[in-house]
Amino acid sequence: MWDMKHIPFLMPNRRCTLRQNWINLTFMHWEVDPKKIKKYIPEDLELDLFKGKAYVGTIPFIMEKVRPYYLPPLPGISTFAEFNIRTYVKKNGKGGVLFLTLDAQSHITCLFAPRAYGLPYVYSKSKVKVTNEDGYYWHSKRKSNGIELRGASFAKGGLRNAEKGTLEEFLFERYCLYVRHKGETKIAHTQHAPWYFQDGEAKIETNTLTEFYELGIKNPLKAEFVHVTKGVKVKTWSLEKT
Repeated sequence: MWDMKHIPFLMPNRRCTLRQNWINLTFMHWEVDPKKIKKYIPEDLELDLFKGKAYVGTIPFIMEKVRPYYLPPLPGISTFAEFNIRTYVKKNGKGGVLFLTLDAQSHITCLFAPRAYGLPYVYSKSKVKVTNEDGYYWHSKRKSNGIELRGASFAKGGLRNAEKGTLEEFLFERYCLYVRHKGETKIAHTQHAPWYFQDGEAKIETNTLTEFYELGIKNPLKAEFVHVTKGVKVKTWSLEKT
């Protein structure tokens, strides 16, 4: 049994669709102008704010052992690098994540996920590697237009999880995502253990990926908040109506 005590709402009363691990993650966040990010948010969703401020996260990591509930992972297919940009939204008081993009080195995912989930996947040549400094090196570049993110991240503090009422709780403890799919706003639930993470430092060399969305970020090479984590095991469900 997976622990659900930390999740503020129930998961669907049916078998999950996919299993996967999210590993070797770097969370980089910037405060953004709510007016600039609202253009990406469906009208029936509300931008979720923390103390009146809106945030966007750029997150390089590895999707590991992605597979349907009833199948084992497939070598060369089930594990790949992903670089996503997300913001925070809610509907009827239920907070979740909205993705602006999910850049990934997986042709199958970039073909299947937009059709099945409405997720805005874009194919890119991507990699995330563990470095000798016990940090991560990451690089993604789109084949279509050369948009790129390159840099490295390192842990600075001790391992911890998010305390109630903190910015970290707002950013990390999210257990659903919203998408616009086939003319409707829909929700997909995600179940995993609470995040355990470390404060971090990111040395960003290139970040035309975040710049591309024109969110008014003054310095895309300097994230305001950086956290690193080894990751979580995850169950996900297919889309439902909100």
